[in-house]
Amino acid sequence: MKNKIKYLLVVLAVFVNTSCNDWLELIPPQGLIREEFWKTKEDVDAVLMGAYEFMSKLDGLMFVFGEIRADMVAGDINQNDAHRKIAQNNIYPDNWMANWNQFYQVINYCNEVIRNAPLVKEIDNTYTDYQLKGMMAEAYFLRSLTYFYLIRIYKDVPLILEPSETDDTDFYIPKSDESVIIAQIVKDLEENRNFAIADGYATLSEVKGRASKAAFDALLADIALWNFQYEKVIEYVSRIESNKEIVLMPSGKWFEMFYPGNSLESIFEFQFDQSKNQNNSMYGMTNRFAYNYDPSQTALELFARQYTRELVRGEDSSIKKYGESDFIIWKYVGSAPDGNTVRTGTDQFSANWIVYRLADVMLMKAEALSQLNRFPEALEIINTIRERADVAPLSLPNSASAYEDAIMDERALELAFEGKRWFDLLRMGRRNNFARKEKLIEVIVRNVPSTQKRILAVKLTNPLGWYMPIYDVELERNKNLVQNPYYNF
Repeated sequence: MKNKIKYLLVVLAVFVNTSCNDWLELIPPQGLIREEFWKTKEDVDAVLMGAYEFMSKLDGLMFVFGEIRADMVAGDINQNDAHRKIAQNNIYPDNWMANWNQFYQVINYCNEVIRNAPLVKEIDNTYTDYQLKGMMAEAYFLRSLTYFYLIRIYKDVPLILEPSETDDTDFYIPKSDESVIIAQIVKDLEENRNFAIADGYATLSEVKGRASKAAFDALLADIALWNFQYEKVIEYVSRIESNKEIVLMPSGKWFEMFYPGNSLESIFEFQFDQSKNQNNSMYGMTNRFAYNYDPSQTALELFARQYTRELVRGEDSSIKKYGESDFIIWKYVGSAPDGNTVRTGTDQFSANWIVYRLADVMLMKAEALSQLNRFPEALEIINTIRERADVAPLSLPNSASAYEDAIMDERALELAFEGKRWFDLLRMGRRNNFARKEKLIEVIVRNVPSTQKRILAVKLTNPLGWYMPIYDVELERNKNLVQNPYYNF
């Protein structure tokens, strides 16, 4: 019963007094009971803002799951032991990082909105159809984004589409196949995209921090690329490119994407404001004296190839060099691309977490084009990104694998430390019936102690080892769950 209760009335149990920014100030005080709630559109908005707030607090998880098993970051002396074990692929079901509870709390917020918003519409005469459909579209977007993270981290997970409101709720739901979840979230996104509010927001932080049509298209493109539906990727990204409000930042303003954030290039980013006690995780994980996460040797070598001309996104922009073996990640620490001007005061923990920006989706499109053997179009996009970075254009052979390698490098440089690298590598390893999985395995075992490299390389030929296990506590709680077979020791 205790396990059930903690999932009940999540709207009432996990309300907080602050929010992601000043457009998230509708969260009600603690102590309300359900009979007093779900009466007005403001109640719906409060729970929707709770979903945004709670998901924004997962920025550290998005970084960890998107980077530490890849090759662009290295743990320092203060790296959490659970993180270190994952980075070294010493992963067991008792690692607390395998706990998916926080992702499902976001999903439950969204399910609350989807279930109750139409009922509030019947009570609140001021609640318009436009407002209802817009709020529900945002809930569907956040739920879909959360599930997309879950399937890339765990593969198969429980698909929960109803809120945990009563003691009659089924808390023992088995896993659904990844393909089933993808079908569900694509359906939800396509059915609700047109209801996403394209205008009418009062502030820039709302325009960039709430689910817009462009955010829907970016997520749909990302899912389509994961699913190797290349024509769909091109379709979704082309819709974003037609939006004249979203443009590549010029070379001299590239760093403005990170400070102050909410740039013209941004499509969707979680908002933080330390002055309102809404802190990100990234400054604490990457500042010089954190000794937590640093650029890896691979990252330094990748940037070093470009250093003669890489003035936009290289040293003093993405990374900062203090000495021959002393580098830090600069994107979340600096307030200027000079390697000197550090965030101070309430700016330190205020860097937004960018989920999607234009360069990201353009490179998705280039990847899709190259896999369709439309090489000149793909090359034009790659060189557009490189020109913005003030580096020489590439000339590539007409080979899908050559383009894949070039795009992977370009994404590593352009999107360094933005929680993309592991998922990019995982996509590469899965493509064409795992044709290039050895390249992914080579990356994974770089972080592994030398005595374990050979054994682990053999074990990781099983792609199920690329995903996290189900947390052992969750398996004990829900007897309908089946562990990822890779972890059945």
